[in-house]
Amino acid sequence: MAESLVLHGYFRSSASWRVRIALNLKGLAYRQVSHHLRDGAQHDPAYRALNPQALVPALEVDGAVLTQSLAICEYLDERWPSPPLLPPDPLARARVRAFALAIACEVHPLQNLGMLDRLRARGFDGAAVKQWARETIDHGLAACATLVAAESGPFCFGAVPTLADVLLIPQLGNARRFGARVDWPRFPAIEAACAALPAFAAARPEVQPDSE
Repeated sequence: MAESLVLHGYFRSSASWRVRIALNLKGLAYRQVSHHLRDGAQHDPAYRALNPQALVPALEVDGAVLTQSLAICEYLDERWPSPPLLPPDPLARARVRAFALAIACEVHPLQNLGMLDRLRARGFDGAAVKQWARETIDHGLAACATLVAAESGPFCFGAVPTLADVLLIPQLGNARRFGARVDWPRFPAIEAACAALPAFAAARPEVQPDSE
């Protein structure tokens, strides 16, 4: 069943990176199809037929196509519930989702390729664009660090990785690309705990087939 999974993505896309981590944590086999974002491959009509937003990732599963990384991760968690990406307690589950959504909805959209291209088109030079991304990431990660400040355990919310860690690790990768701060309280230890897991290590951009 898992062999029918096809992940459309790009090695450096943090949203694709999230789904790779989730697939790996679930132990699911999948085939990758790369769409080079900087070359505009995501706008090819054949890919737009799969994802009208012309974004990555998209996941083909059993003849259907899923889009949006968080929706894909939650689908994987519902269909293959072990190991879980969300805790069983409703309050804890809401907190994990809030952390993940803070990154997916408040940080990433303001510093992704589409937004930065719009800034360049409006006359922002390279330094100003990078500053925009850096300040956006710093502001968001500061809030996220506060959300997990009182939590214990090697991961964001305890002894096992959750959807929060799936979102955090790629965002820290983006932070490094733009020179944003990564040494927020707890984050270095969380990142080290994740890096020690094969599921996270195998999802790193530099080890993907389309890495440059």
